[in-house]
Amino acid sequence: MNNTILDAIEQTGRQARQASRLMMRASSAQKAHALNAMADALTSQRAALKAANLLDVQAAQNRSLEAALLDRLTLSDRSIDLMIEGLRQIAAMPDPVGELTATKIRPNGMQVAQMRVPLGVIGIIYESRPNVTIDAAALCLKSGNAAILRGGSEALHSNLALGKIVRHGLQIAGLPELAVQVIDTPDRAAVGALITMTDYVDVIIPRGGKSLIKRLAEEARVPMIKHLDGNCHVYVDEFADLKKASDIAFNAKTYRYGVCGAMETLLVHQAVATTLLPELARRFITHGVELRGCARTQALVTQALAATDEDWATEYLGPILAIRIVDSIAQAIEHIERWGSGHTESIVTTNISRAQQFQREVDSSSVYVNLPTCFADGFEYGLGAEIGISTNRLHARGPVGLEGLTTLKWVLHGDGQTRG
Repeated sequence: MNNTILDAIEQTGRQARQASRLMMRASSAQKAHALNAMADALTSQRAALKAANLLDVQAAQNRSLEAALLDRLTLSDRSIDLMIEGLRQIAAMPDPVGELTATKIRPNGMQVAQMRVPLGVIGIIYESRPNVTIDAAALCLKSGNAAILRGGSEALHSNLALGKIVRHGLQIAGLPELAVQVIDTPDRAAVGALITMTDYVDVIIPRGGKSLIKRLAEEARVPMIKHLDGNCHVYVDEFADLKKASDIAFNAKTYRYGVCGAMETLLVHQAVATTLLPELARRFITHGVELRGCARTQALVTQALAATDEDWATEYLGPILAIRIVDSIAQAIEHIERWGSGHTESIVTTNISRAQQFQREVDSSSVYVNLPTCFADGFEYGLGAEIGISTNRLHARGPVGLEGLTTLKWVLHGDGQTRG
């Protein structure tokens, strides 16, 4: 490993550890002030930020980056507005640090409770999406943590510009500027150093594709909260309201192709397939979505290509949809269990017992009834911006907001009791 990069990342880690101790003591008012100052700076520096982003977008276009990645990379006025809204929402949210669980009184009068505290130093590794720089900084700041951010090389100009806005907000609020640091080198060795710095980093949160997650799983020594594929499913039950089912499925796929909550496979009960699929397929095809289906689907939708096992397993992040007709809710659940990534699934039904069965038996981080999977987003859950959607079982699962960036410690009160 390049010693210069190793030394630089170690220095970053030391600075983050020092800053984390100060952030643990930061008041709610200070943190809110910093977040609102960042929102103000995003507003006033919008033109400069878009100019920096344009450098990244043009370079990506010259490298023929995929359309879905270009979409994630581009900072539009709407995406900047959403960052501003997210900052102000997080600023206004209750501070989780210092919250106490219900106190239990032991027979000797001793009081036992748990207190919510920051994780410490969080390393976040992400690709393409520069808005993650703001989301991650805001959530780590509000939850009392220090953050080391390493975005993708394709978004370097955007991330550095956003890093300046974050430092400005911290400075305005009297908080340590080094509480959020953006790594300024695209060298992959920086990632290798960050994920092994157990003395300085408490947890790594990766947001990226399979190759990134695979590398980190093999090399990381710091614990991770992983965000894996979003191979999401909508199952239309035999008791579905078919108008709602059509609208839900269409929105789940076409709201935005590049989000991790986009539906990638549509499962339809055989009892309603003949009524639902031909018209719904026309909607998708008119919208430019390529359909790939099982043999029964192809019999109803002649434009559909034959689906393979690879199609059932794929997170397309683009205008391609796999469709399968199933005989029962049990078969739908079996399909999700075999091919799903544990991210987000939805059932469309008017039958309460079917809805309960689906939510009980589908083992994903989010399971919906009569909603499109594209609601898989911390902002929509009322968490404010999110750091990612964890498919882990530990330490957090689903959209990771403020509480997911904290942990609990035991706090006990007594009056001189001794143990006999």
